[in-house]
Amino acid sequence: MADIVIAGAGVAGAAAALTAARAGARVLLLGPVADAAGRDKPGESLSASAGAVLEAIGCADLLAAGPHRENRVTYSAWGLPALAQRHAAGHPEGNGFVLDRPAFEAALADAVTAAGIDWRREAALAAHATGGGWAVTLASGEEVQGTFLIDATGRSATLARHHARRFRADRLVACWAMLARSDVEVEPTAASLIEAVPTGWWYASLLPDERLSLAFFSDPDLLPRGISRDPALWRQMADETQFIRRWLESATFSIDAPPRLASAATTWLGPAGHMDPDTGLGWAAAGDAACGLDPLSSHGLATALWTGQRAALAGLAAVGGDPAPLAAYAQTLAGAVTDFLLQRSRIYGLERRWPDAPFWARRQRF
Repeated sequence: MADIVIAGAGVAGAAAALTAARAGARVLLLGPVADAAGRDKPGESLSASAGAVLEAIGCADLLAAGPHRENRVTYSAWGLPALAQRHAAGHPEGNGFVLDRPAFEAALADAVTAAGIDWRREAALAAHATGGGWAVTLASGEEVQGTFLIDATGRSATLARHHARRFRADRLVACWAMLARSDVEVEPTAASLIEAVPTGWWYASLLPDERLSLAFFSDPDLLPRGISRDPALWRQMADETQFIRRWLESATFSIDAPPRLASAATTWLGPAGHMDPDTGLGWAAAGDAACGLDPLSSHGLATALWTGQRAALAGLAAVGGDPAPLAAYAQTLAGAVTDFLLQRSRIYGLERRWPDAPFWARRQRF
């Protein structure tokens, strides 16, 4: 039986597995490889705060190995119809990174493999308590055993949602695409850009491979009907912006396909971990299973790494009979969510140009 069984092999799951393995625990990681190599995926911003966690899990050189770029400058049109510029040099944590997301996740997977961690590349579907821990049912129908359970299955929280309450602050949706240039001789600006509009906000960032990550964030009821099927409608929406449109035109980024849609809502579990005082049975959630934050924070990946590491440390203590770190982890997560919601409300409150627009009214009265 494993000391710690981890459902989900993405960023949070890998961080949890590496943390537990480095402490000498018997670890069982469950889940397919996090996306096939080369498959696009939204979420490429990694804040500088992630560096400490990467070092702690033995991946200090992962970013330097590339192919990633430092995010030195971000422009934003938020609250005013003009661009403001923010240099990373003025940020106390230093430069963050714009990742090649598939390469980053592949490097984490390689680190897991190199650590000799037992990795079953099957999805976990359910878990139930046994006399000495957890029995986890895999997609194949097989059951595996573990003393402590970590759910790192993403926003679905496949296992942990049965043991805690799921909260939701909004229904934010991301329409996203990766754009190529029609003229490769044009040198694009290595930057990120945020632009608020009446129905939501846009985000664009130059990727390490010089494609553009483009996303529009809004609520489902505010999106045009058929947006996920109509590239012309997607182009029209981009054309109605000011600064996003200029960047697309000047760097010859072309919209040739409709966007993909993904949930970007702020959600969290309460609590994010628990140990039964009578049975000693414990579990924790990590990554988006614990809390999925509005992408405006740009801390999604750093939070995934941090929660993966902390959930594993709490699990190690729980396996040793000490429930205090797990209780502290759940309390810290709850406090972090409260702080984030206040910060989120403050940032959305800075945009006052469209007070009657539903998107902004919903967030400014939160």
